[in-house]
Order: sequence, then C-alpha cells, then structure tokens
Amino acid sequence: MVYSMESTKNLPTQKIPVSVGVFAYNEAANIGVLLDALLGQKLNIATITEIIVVSSASTDGTDEIVKSYASGDQRIRLIAEATRNGKSAAINHFLAEAKAPVCVIESADTIPAPDTIELLVAPYVDEAVGMTGGKPIPVNDPGSFMGYAVHLLWRLHHRMALLQPKLGEMVSFRRVFDAIPAESAVDEASIESIIRQKGLQLRYIPRAIIHNKGPEILSDFIKQRRRIQAGHLWLKQNQQYRVSSQDGSLMLRLFADEFFGDIKKIPSLIGVVLVEIYSRILGWYDFTILKKNPFKWDIAQSTKNLES
Repeated sequence: MVYSMESTKNLPTQKIPVSVGVFAYNEAANIGVLLDALLGQKLNIATITEIIVVSSASTDGTDEIVKSYASGDQRIRLIAEATRNGKSAAINHFLAEAKAPVCVIESADTIPAPDTIELLVAPYVDEAVGMTGGKPIPVNDPGSFMGYAVHLLWRLHHRMALLQPKLGEMVSFRRVFDAIPAESAVDEASIESIIRQKGLQLRYIPRAIIHNKGPEILSDFIKQRRRIQAGHLWLKQNQQYRVSSQDGSLMLRLFADEFFGDIKKIPSLIGVVLVEIYSRILGWYDFTILKKNPFKWDIAQSTKNLES
C-alpha cells in the first residue's frame, strides 16, 4: 500500500516520539552530513527524542565526529562496538537502548530529505500500520554504465514497492519486537517479515526521499548484489519470507517495460540484466554450495561519501 498525506487529516493530539538508529563503519566522510540532516528535519507529527549511532569498530574518526555532535545535542548518543558483528547485530544493540515506540533506522552512508522522517512516521496515526519505508534516490551519474545500473535497480525497486511494498535503505517501524535475527544479511526484509507476522501492514511512501550512493565500479556492484541474493535465500529458508524482488515473473515484467521504454538504452539494459543474473548465481552458489551467509559483509568502498 502506498501512503498519501491525505491520511493525516485526523492528526494525533500528541506528537509521536521517535528513536533514530544510525549504523556506521568508517563513515567519517558522511556521518556529519547525515547528523546535520537528521537535526534539521521538518517535524510536525513526529518528534525525534534520541539519535543513537552504533559505530562498529570504526577507525577513521567516525566516533570522534559523533562525540562532537553529541556534546552539542543531548539527544545524540554513540555506541562504539569493539568488533564488527554485522548490521543486524548493531540494530539489536540499538533496539536494546532505544526508548521510543517508533524507531527509524538507516545506514550512515545515506542522507534523508528534510521531510523524510515526518513522512515515514505520519502513517502511524493508523494503528494497523507497522512499518514504513521511503524512496531511495542514488546520487550516481546516470550517464555512465554503472550509474545507469544503479538508477535502474532503484527505479525497479520503486515500481515493485508501488505494487508490493519492499522497504529499504531507511525504514521506520513500531516497537512490537525486541530483536531481529543477528545473522540476517538483509535486515529490512527481516523486519518486514516480523511485522507481517504480527498482522501489521507495510506502507511504501514514495515522497519520503533518501539519497544514497550505489557502487561506481563493477566489482563492488557484483559484490553487493551477490551478498543481497544470498541474504534473501537465507531469509526464505529461516524466516519463510520472500521479498518481491525474488518474484521472477514480476521482475521479468518490469525489465520488459524498461526494454520497450527507451530503445537507446537496450544495450545497457541487457548488460545490467546479465550482471544481475551472474550476481544472483554467485549468491546462490555462496548460500547453497558454500553454505556462506554474508551477514558481516565486505564494504563496497565506492558507495561511500555521497558528496564525491
């Protein structure tokens, strides 16, 4: 279901408290920009009561930047983990500390638009809503092949989410659970599964914009797509949940629409399809043959620093 601001006609008399969780590993290039964006959010229904940054064994000055911000705003708190145990474990660390009834989580290599948190939280005036997610828009140059590939995949993600909510990059959810499986490599999808099991609804909010940066080199792109595929296979086996991007007929239909939408882009489209198939085969091989579950993944360095 897609959310419209018309749903806010019956606003709550009290604001909705929100705990924001940010998850970082060597994000010195972006963490300050992200914290500025969070502190500058335009809020009416929502109120940010705390911003908890979980920094997992960062060595590049990320922690020092967060501490500097925390000294100027008591809502900001740093949890410095000595070792990297994966993002899902970091989310569980955040959940153990968070106090608000609604949580927003995002990686430290993203930047929300000024009204994103308000848009993500507003649907909770409806008690049936359990989780919301916005629309990621990459900052990559769409003129290059890698930029085209990144924009294509997020464009397909948007179109999938309009049909069947698939939430990622920055999401919010009600505190109806205490933890997610720490070994999940696809944390947002694991949360989706839990929320649906609780009988609550997912809402996709395309007006809630999150800026991110996709891989700029092919090896990073394959590494990322390979890890995600293995994570989705783990999710299906362990949480009995399948995300919409694992629906082959839906993906075929969306790619077909792209094929006939702009014939000039057909060579690039075919290239991306081949890379995606190759990456999914590698992800299948990792999970099925090698029995690998990449919940502690290698960082794709070219996805960092949104301003570069």
